[in-house]
Amino acid sequence: MKRLLLVTACIFLLCGCQGADGDNTAGEKSEQAAKSPVLKTQNGNVYLEKCTSGNPIAGTSDTGDFTYGGDPSVLVDGDTVYLYTGHDLSTDSEVGRRVYNIPEYLCYSSKDLKQWKAEGAVMTLSTKNVSWVRDSTSAWASQVTKHYDKAAGKERYYLYFCSWDKTSAGKQSIGVAVSDSPTGPFVDKGEPLVKGTLTEPESSTWDDIDPTVFVDTDANGEEHRYLAWGNSNYFVCELNEDMISVRDINGDGKITCDSTKEKGDILNMPTGLNSFTEAPWIYRRKDAEGKYYGDYYLFYAYGWRERMAYATTDSLMDNNWSFGNILMSTTATSNTNHMAVFDFKGKTYFVYHNGSLPAGNGYRRSACITELKFKANGDIEPIFETAAGLDGRTVSISDSSGKKLSHENFLNDSTDDSYPYRDIPLGLDIGKNDGDAQWVLRKGKAKPEDETYVSIESENKPALYMTVGNEGAVVLSQDTDAGKETAKSQTFHSVEGLGDKSGVSFESVSAPGKYLTAKDGKVILTDGGDAGAATFQIN
Repeated sequence: MKRLLLVTACIFLLCGCQGADGDNTAGEKSEQAAKSPVLKTQNGNVYLEKCTSGNPIAGTSDTGDFTYGGDPSVLVDGDTVYLYTGHDLSTDSEVGRRVYNIPEYLCYSSKDLKQWKAEGAVMTLSTKNVSWVRDSTSAWASQVTKHYDKAAGKERYYLYFCSWDKTSAGKQSIGVAVSDSPTGPFVDKGEPLVKGTLTEPESSTWDDIDPTVFVDTDANGEEHRYLAWGNSNYFVCELNEDMISVRDINGDGKITCDSTKEKGDILNMPTGLNSFTEAPWIYRRKDAEGKYYGDYYLFYAYGWRERMAYATTDSLMDNNWSFGNILMSTTATSNTNHMAVFDFKGKTYFVYHNGSLPAGNGYRRSACITELKFKANGDIEPIFETAAGLDGRTVSISDSSGKKLSHENFLNDSTDDSYPYRDIPLGLDIGKNDGDAQWVLRKGKAKPEDETYVSIESENKPALYMTVGNEGAVVLSQDTDAGKETAKSQTFHSVEGLGDKSGVSFESVSAPGKYLTAKDGKVILTDGGDAGAATFQIN
């Protein structure tokens, strides 16, 4: 959630991350791509199999309405995964003024990570429901965990969140709300769990944001309940067994903040967390029996625009973090990012956000998912932003000579002025890797009910579509307004190949009678006079 303190532009990119910006997991999808997406040809029209899954994993509907939501967190409860997001409602004016309008927390549930059910709002963060918050539009990042409440004699669910606090000099504070169900409603405890005026030193009024919670048992069988958070400064403490109060770990009868356990109960410990910005998430691996083992991992947002990174430690309450690596480059559509890492059915997954829905951006975000993989030594493999996600399908599009239609390879920029991307060149074999030549066929934006219409999304630059521009140019561009004209410019009518009926030609919906054409290594719009150049094969 996001007001960035560190405007640190990361000057270096590790080799793995340079690959992350220009590559993806297209190679792993080769088996999917082997089957032709052509369902049938009828009356000169070609019916293509569209991808209706993949990323984002929540926020879409059959009616074309969109629900934006960022700062994802995840709770695994039995056979069900619960995804929580803030509900992004920023208007165009608010986006222009960099204002977050987030009134509530939403929940989605899934038993297979493919189909997600909207559970609705689990908590409205209004001045009516939460007495200490300053306004009703600041439901910043949250995380939910489950814990046994001895006093109540049952399992309960705890939602840790942050918002502007009118009782703490207007700073951000950490709160907690409780429910008997993972889908709410959650009820605030009545006061902040950690006041923004308590933590120090601080570099801004929003240092106390983005809580993450983790519970495990040490070698002596003692349970520890950890809560961590921060922006620019990283704070961590232990919770009491009630899960709604901070533990007095040094036993001096008061809760204070310092850099050591001898002097404080809330610890400010950024050492080893290179370029820590915000969005911490604590994770630890489990063995085949479900028992935790090895180091703790702290995933977090790194620098600006935000990348994803991690560090490791053998003790969450000691200042001995060891930096791991940058895992994920800044996304193509959002200035911020926020992750959730969880295990489900024997695999580990990484949820993040970007602006991949139409009209999306850093203030209207969407949750996405990918698998996270560990190397033998415990290091983590680079993570790539993808449109196809876990279960979507990618295709390649080739001309008659077998050259693949691709976009120019580029690294997502770290400067805000470079966004949104609107005019990325397209051509034949102009990319640097397979990811640049992988595409996801979506329902035609201009007329989703027409099965002969198609919109073509980049796999490794999600939310960037083949778009008809000015004077016949065809580029890769983001849909920044969800408008009708943009939808037309990003939609094509698929017909029998003008030069070869076994192939496909793409007629522009915004310029009827004009076709995608590969000419002199470029992709442009023509009248189809060179029928061979306007015909493509899809695999």
